[in-house]
Amino acid sequence: MKESKTETTEDVIGHQFSAFYKIPIEKFFQFAMSVDCVILGYHENGIKLLVIERGAEPHLGKMALPGDLVYPNEDVDSAAVRVLKDLTGIRKVDMIQTKCYGQVDRHPIGRVATIGFYALTNVDKYRPLAKSWAGNVYWVDVKDLPELAFDHKNIVDDALETLRERVRHQPIGFHLLPTKFTLGEMQALYEAILDEKFDKANFRKRILSMGLLKDLNELQSDVPHRPGRLFSFDEEAYARLLAKGFSFGL
Repeated sequence: MKESKTETTEDVIGHQFSAFYKIPIEKFFQFAMSVDCVILGYHENGIKLLVIERGAEPHLGKMALPGDLVYPNEDVDSAAVRVLKDLTGIRKVDMIQTKCYGQVDRHPIGRVATIGFYALTNVDKYRPLAKSWAGNVYWVDVKDLPELAFDHKNIVDDALETLRERVRHQPIGFHLLPTKFTLGEMQALYEAILDEKFDKANFRKRILSMGLLKDLNELQSDVPHRPGRLFSFDEEAYARLLAKGFSFGL
């Protein structure tokens, strides 16, 4: 008498999936996950984007975000840190998740969903260097982007929108401005991020009313124009405001 095969838990689950969805369970586990990093920097009164030149197919030679597949044994946050380091050499950047992109045909080789991450950094603080399969690495102005591979332009646009929403509710100058800065420098930073101009008097009145700045009673030195008054961020005041919630109202 032929012995019947004992079904495993995996067999039972597979049969249930197939019966319910009319698709074999294996089909649900046949696509990959990737991460793409939108690294934005502030430099010379403009917002810059870090891009790589792809040194591998698909889209060989095309500009793209630093991105790659997630290993089966790592989470997406760890993957974003690893991929950025592997392709550009940049470490210790605090990145924030934006969105998941899962269009069926977004990758020419197969089904790949990607998680977008973004970070805003000081360009002068990092010296990216192309590594692994990245052919080269560049900082480019967000107002003059080259054509990007895959759907990376959409990922950049969404990251910029997230950043602009965030900057209206949180000061971001702690790590982008010098330790000592003028109100003019701070206004130039916010105008670059939000891509709009502010009335000088109204901007200064609004910023000073927040109580986030310390007047250092110092003036700029060695500048070819009338020296501006220098300020610094009051981190304790910022922590108190952040705890109760606030808006810049810009």
